Amino acid sequence: MSQGIKQFILCVLMALSLFSVAASAEGIKLKSADLERVDGDWLLNATFQIELTPGLEDAVQKGVVLYFQTEFDVTRSRWYWFDEKPALAQRLTRLSYQPMTQQYRIASEGFTFSAKTMFEALQAVGSIGGWRVIDGNQIDPSKSYTAALRMTLDLAKLPKPFQVNALNNRDWNVSSDWLRFPFLPNGPNVIKR
Repeated sequence: MSQGIKQFILCVLMALSLFSVAASAEGIKLKSADLERVDGDWLLNATFQIELTPGLEDAVQKGVVLYFQTEFDVTRSRWYWFDEKPALAQRLTRLSYQPMTQQYRIASEGFTFSAKTMFEALQAVGSIGGWRVIDGNQIDPSKSYTAALRMTLDLAKLPKPFQVNALNNRDWNVSSDWLRFPFLPNGPNVIKR
């Protein structure tokens, strides 16, 4: 193999490795989560790091509203039947851009927040505090459970033309992995990554 071909292959491999690092930086990652007991109920506090692709950021700037779905569930394995799911909670957070005020608006469960930059807006979307996910009477304190948590971009809430684009473009499929962790009703329940 000639020296020129070796250099070309090396350049292509370096470019691909840089592209894969850049591509893996985008998406949703869970940074921390904890469940705290307050008045017999369990409240979730979590922090997600959200990084949108340039295409999604551009879509928000042009008026497309993004909806982020956060899902939490608790299961208990049973050897004699299907797994028990005593608790399931979902939360929808809306992210939009207001060109008149040049601010981003975040809305979730009656809470509204404005941000000047996309970075601040995504931090607000990814911060969950005091979300009641388990009623005290839904679980048996003497048993152990598995809790699961994730956040996704809800493609079904996009305008129809963008839904078609999202199906054909993986840049629009933004989601965290499910994080599953043991939930002990009488123990500490803190996850840090």
